[in-house]
Amino acid sequence: MYLAHLSLLVRDYDEAIRFYTEKLHFTLVEDTVLSDIKRWVLVAPKGSTGCSLLLAKAANEEQASRIGNQTGGRVFLFLYTDDFWRDYHDMQANGVTFVRPPVEEPYGIVAVFADLYGNLWDLLEPK
Repeated sequence: MYLAHLSLLVRDYDEAIRFYTEKLHFTLVEDTVLSDIKRWVLVAPKGSTGCSLLLAKAANEEQASRIGNQTGGRVFLFLYTDDFWRDYHDMQANGVTFVRPPVEEPYGIVAVFADLYGNLWDLLEPK
């Protein structure tokens, strides 16, 4: 068994696709129309063969209330890199907001950034 996808609530498919592909350089793995209001949209870090994000448009008010805060304000997702400073500077140049600056921890270099909705991510280069 393996974890295939994580569902991430979004307000709009296209704005979410633009953020992940243009600002974080993720690959659009799939974008399939399922109905007039629903699509199956998968994005993943370039070169990744593991888990991908399923961008799920909120279908009701309860789901919409969770956009940007699916984990109660905790870091939600962890993006590993083999070159922290390359990706950190690239993300900054692309307008990604870092809410905690880079720090050296015993486990690696890490900084926290927010996605377009406010979900918190770790950018991490492990030791």
